[in-house]
Amino acid sequence: MTDIKAVVRVEHPDIVLTETVTRARGAKVKSVSEAGTDPTSGKFFYHIESSDFSQFEDGLRNDNTIGEFDRVIEARDEEAIYSFEYTDEAKILSPVISAANGVILEMENDGEAWILTIWIPERTNLIRLWDYAQQNGVDIELLRVNEYASLGNTDAGLTDSQREALLVAFDTGYFEEPRDATLGEVAADLDISQPAASGLLRRGIKRLIVSSLKDGTEKPD
Repeated sequence: MTDIKAVVRVEHPDIVLTETVTRARGAKVKSVSEAGTDPTSGKFFYHIESSDFSQFEDGLRNDNTIGEFDRVIEARDEEAIYSFEYTDEAKILSPVISAANGVILEMENDGEAWILTIWIPERTNLIRLWDYAQQNGVDIELLRVNEYASLGNTDAGLTDSQREALLVAFDTGYFEEPRDATLGEVAADLDISQPAASGLLRRGIKRLIVSSLKDGTEKPD
């Protein structure tokens, strides 16, 4: 089987956080894929860069896609980690991708649009996302796509521990939104600590991105 790593640009006013970044121009928003989301809490985590967090939070309060929010970590000046709860009005693309057996590895804003990095088993599975976009008035553009041998058949530069952690996380539903498994449950299956599991997943995901999207020209940390 040949897996696909696709980078897609999508735009619609009801995609989560679009109204916020429209009001807080200059803010940079990026999903935290390795955060240990409790699937029962409905919370999603994002890394935010902003020179004015009060303006950014004013945007959140007027964003029809966002319910509760919380600044959970003050990373450094002009950077923070937020948790969000989505409203029923939000257009969320991850369930569509999950239904196609795919995973959103990263989501970051490009002005009022969003760049999604998607890992999916087959190129034809992307049709589900295009069908959803057409039915819901979402502008969508495929920026690039790479094929590589399935994670189960090649290391893609992964260590054995990284490969095992990614496969366990995938099989247990850790990459679903909302998640079917917590980071703690993944760590328990691997018989390691949560920080160790988080590190393996983070470094493994980065290795996959570097291997497939950057043709192995950049070495991961």
